[in-house]
Amino acid sequence: MTQQLSYGDIKAAADRISGRIRPVTLAPSDEPQVWLALEYMQHTGSFKARGAQNFIQAHREAGTLPDAGVTIASGGNAGLACAWAARQQGVTATVFVPETAPPVKVAKLRSYGADVRLAGTEYAEALAACEDFTHATGALASHAYDHPLIAAGAGTLLDEVLQQIPDLDTVVVSVGGGGLFAGVATAAHHHGIRTVAVEPENCRALNAALATGQLADVTVDSVAADSLGARRASRMALHAAQQDGVQSLLVPDAEITRVRQALWDDRRIAVEHAAATALAGLTASHGYTPRHGEKVAVVLCGANTDPSDLV
Repeated sequence: MTQQLSYGDIKAAADRISGRIRPVTLAPSDEPQVWLALEYMQHTGSFKARGAQNFIQAHREAGTLPDAGVTIASGGNAGLACAWAARQQGVTATVFVPETAPPVKVAKLRSYGADVRLAGTEYAEALAACEDFTHATGALASHAYDHPLIAAGAGTLLDEVLQQIPDLDTVVVSVGGGGLFAGVATAAHHHGIRTVAVEPENCRALNAALATGQLADVTVDSVAADSLGARRASRMALHAAQQDGVQSLLVPDAEITRVRQALWDDRRIAVEHAAATALAGLTASHGYTPRHGEKVAVVLCGANTDPSDLV
């Protein structure tokens, strides 16, 4: 599998998923020249619907979509997106989740027609069961973020933003494993746009890789770990982050929580902590400070959250 992504991959993805996903909506923030990209309004509640559609459609076009369908280990947004895209394409989806997965997410997966298999008590065990299933049945294995087709689909977001803000200077995006970041940063680099990659202080897989130039496992301990808790970034993400025009930032959990609450208080927007992480990149004490007149888009990537703590 190639570990690099090209802008051509993203353009091809845009052609494949056109008409199958919701184009991103932009809203002006309270700060001048700063817009919020409301990608949480995407199908399944997160940007991952883009990559999932691109992944399945590309395999269909190539004639490599097996009768056994697709499979993925994820009780979160990636699993939901895979199940949704499979249903859209008339393909069987088998999703492996830990036995500890929230019942509401299991129910949502089943509502998309997925065959949900409970395996083990943590993600690694569900992943092992998914791999066994792949080998036994020949099902096509998808991934939450570490696949060029998944990242390319996510990158289509940036060109949609540019259609609405042609003179955009900077895009701010949160980073977990790096699928969204790799896609957006690759497209941004093509257009000469700066990318600000934001991670929680204690979920810093990309930041740590940039510091040493090597991928390595990191400790995961953040309020945003449910979405941004990858222990290791993808090689695609590291490659994209090493290009010109990329800045890596870390933000504290307290600021992520404050921003998430502020989005609810001020706009009645209920997003995941992962989405609030991106915006915290502009508001944290050591965050990114736009220059005068700089046009900035902040990606609010998902809203699959329990809003009961937003009061």
